[in-house]
Amino acid sequence: MKKLMKKWTAIPLAAAVLAMTAPVAMAANITGAGATFPFAVYTKWAEAYNAKTGNQVNYQGIGSSGGIKQIKAKTVDFGGTDAPLKVGDLKEAGLVQLPTVMGGATIVVNLPGFKSGDLKLDGATAASVFSGAIKKWNDPAIASLNPGAKLPDTAITVAHRSDGSGTTFAVTNYLAKQSEAFKSSVGAGTTVNWPANAVGGKGNPGVAANVTKIVGAVGYVDIADAMKNNMTFVALKNKAGKFVLPTQQTIADAAAGADFKVEGMAPDLLDQTHENAWPITSATYVLVYEKGSDAAKQQSVVDFFTWSLSNGQKMAEELGFVALPASVVKMVEAEMKKIK
Repeated sequence: MKKLMKKWTAIPLAAAVLAMTAPVAMAANITGAGATFPFAVYTKWAEAYNAKTGNQVNYQGIGSSGGIKQIKAKTVDFGGTDAPLKVGDLKEAGLVQLPTVMGGATIVVNLPGFKSGDLKLDGATAASVFSGAIKKWNDPAIASLNPGAKLPDTAITVAHRSDGSGTTFAVTNYLAKQSEAFKSSVGAGTTVNWPANAVGGKGNPGVAANVTKIVGAVGYVDIADAMKNNMTFVALKNKAGKFVLPTQQTIADAAAGADFKVEGMAPDLLDQTHENAWPITSATYVLVYEKGSDAAKQQSVVDFFTWSLSNGQKMAEELGFVALPASVVKMVEAEMKKIK
């Protein structure tokens, strides 16, 4: 498995000074912040783009809520979010929302002796696990889905994001669709009311770390972090009644019928009907001002994502993401023409 994440290389002071004193005609270095889910791919794209053009793109994974706050505060040139803004919010803030890649959140567990796919859950049972209603792994509801499995009498610890998170948004909205009890007790959104047997972690890496160190833990992370940490995936029963694992193919199958022509370009990808669809599929988005105060930086954001969508699809796939269909890329390029 290829290494999925790379650290940013610090920009030398001399380079930073040169950037500030460069002529206006030159492309501007840009900064972004937000969702941790696309951090790996934005990092990879930024490195390749820098090697090709010499232009710097710095993206910080601080969570979707942080990305939305920072772009609205105009402290970054673009924000990243897995929890798409509603059309009214976009218009009020003067923002353009663009999908960049697709992926999925996966449910992961720390159960010694179990490999990926060994443990099966359906949506309603998963909702009961994450709400705290099911407290031990040998609960009859789990046992009925796993006949013959040696389920331990181990207490369940729910590992979740402590920061406002688009991954939380996707997972909790999926679980809320499966269970009214989950919807009323925990809720659905970027931050929710987790049960007493829960422990928070910052970013997807923080959740992965908690699941890895706590025997009996269950959590949710993006597929890239799960792969990087060699975590154990749960097989989840989809809407077609089939137990599936999160893969690039099952994510692509879930997105096959999605209509990105909707205003805001954010179709609901959760719990799709395709027989192989991964139920917790989502896209990640960038937020950019339609009319920004710095024309050079606005154009640099457009240039970076135009280049990335044209040249970075293979890089995204190598990291476990699913590239946008060519038809959607054309729609994104057309939408970017609104950015001035």
